[in-house]
Amino acid sequence: MNKLNVVTICLMMIALSSCKTEQKEQTVKNDMTFEVYETSAKGNSLTKLEDFKSNKDTVRIKLSPDEKFQTITGFGGAFTESSAYLLNKLSPANRDTILQAYFAKDGANYSLTRTHMNSCDFSLTNYSYSPVEGDTNLEHFTIEEDMDDLIPMIKDAIEVSEDGFKIFASPWTAAPWMKDNKKWVGGKLLPEYYDTWSLFFSKYLDAYKAEGIDIWGFTVENEPHGNGNNWESMHYSPKEMTDFVEFHLGPKLEKDGYGDKIILGYDQNRAGLDEWVDEMYRSESSSKYFDGTAIHWYESTYDFFPEALQYAHNKAPNKLLIETEGCIDSQVPVWQDDAWYWKKEATDWGYDWAPPEDKHLHPKYAPVNRYARDIIGCLNNWVDGWVDWNMVLDRQGGPNWFENWCVAPVIVDPDADEVYFTPLYYTMAHFSKYMRPGAEVIGVDNSDESLMVSSVKNPDGSIAVVLFNETETPKSISITLHEKTVTFSIDAQAIQTVMITE
Repeated sequence: MNKLNVVTICLMMIALSSCKTEQKEQTVKNDMTFEVYETSAKGNSLTKLEDFKSNKDTVRIKLSPDEKFQTITGFGGAFTESSAYLLNKLSPANRDTILQAYFAKDGANYSLTRTHMNSCDFSLTNYSYSPVEGDTNLEHFTIEEDMDDLIPMIKDAIEVSEDGFKIFASPWTAAPWMKDNKKWVGGKLLPEYYDTWSLFFSKYLDAYKAEGIDIWGFTVENEPHGNGNNWESMHYSPKEMTDFVEFHLGPKLEKDGYGDKIILGYDQNRAGLDEWVDEMYRSESSSKYFDGTAIHWYESTYDFFPEALQYAHNKAPNKLLIETEGCIDSQVPVWQDDAWYWKKEATDWGYDWAPPEDKHLHPKYAPVNRYARDIIGCLNNWVDGWVDWNMVLDRQGGPNWFENWCVAPVIVDPDADEVYFTPLYYTMAHFSKYMRPGAEVIGVDNSDESLMVSSVKNPDGSIAVVLFNETETPKSISITLHEKTVTFSIDAQAIQTVMITE
């Protein structure tokens, strides 16, 4: 063999070796890792899955990160006096367990929360921070009622949370002396107290700031339509609320150095949302003060009203759209029976009391299904935040001064010092833990209409996909991203979060 052939062979071997190395590097580069976490009727609770079964049909899902929609504000629940009171009745260990479960990075890692200004139905009694009648300058303003339970719960949650979380506050009513009916329930804010009520918001920010708690923003009024004259409420028409914000609340916060605080209008159910956003965003001067729209879910147990959500977004594409309250209402919690939360046995207020023409919106519906369906439906229709109601309630669904019993994701028995994490807790965590603030909702092409899917790209580049299989049939899943594919399966009656990294 001559010298030339030896050189040629050596070059070929080097090239082949280089080609194999490049091919190996390309294979590694093209790998896509994924983890699957499932909560299911069969007993999984945010369980990481390693083994998957092959089913007859495969659902094909294509992710399109270049197709971007809204930016996520956050997910979480509400600090209420009832929840805080119950935490203080538990042992320190159980109290800490619950706070860690909600706010620690290895827990649900809640990022968006709510609290109430003055009392609400989930308070122990009626109270106001402005207790002195005729005190128009609010010289006697005090948050003393919050000092025993509510503020300690918020402070401890702040200590637990590594990533931090936003807090917005909502009033149920002004003190009766500011209202036309002089009652806690119903009635309207008298126009001569519009400036006093605006000052109230500013004083609240001052008082909470002094306690080391930064309030991100407000909803103007919880449920301005009222609540059937049951518990604390104060009524506004769309025009009245918009006038109050444009000419009083917005300018007052701006003047007092709080112009950066978020103001969300409306804060009630989705039907009729159009008339509220039409009024809120009627002009540049009104739109200036509204940062977004707040909505609740009580209009139906299953319908998330996509048309109304789309309308609200299209009216103000650059504004926030946040679901600020949802819970399994008018229902005493079922204790330590996970199966109940997957069954169509829960009722809501409308099952018993809705007018005949609306009864179809309020069938019995499984609690887990209601949460998963609504959150995914919201994400797929421009909603950027979703906030649950009470974080903790007792076995009766209280305490609640009006006896308006509801379900919370965590139920406790303070007398026995026992804690029950219901499947609703894990359902919330599927979103809050893995879809982080600043994430962008991305395009999803889903071949199976019976499987609900939503996906986001997180600030760290990871992709979170949440799937909800309400059916009784397990499904094989194929997810494609950038022409790379991962395959796995989802059980019947299950919710999954799939975390994908490239």
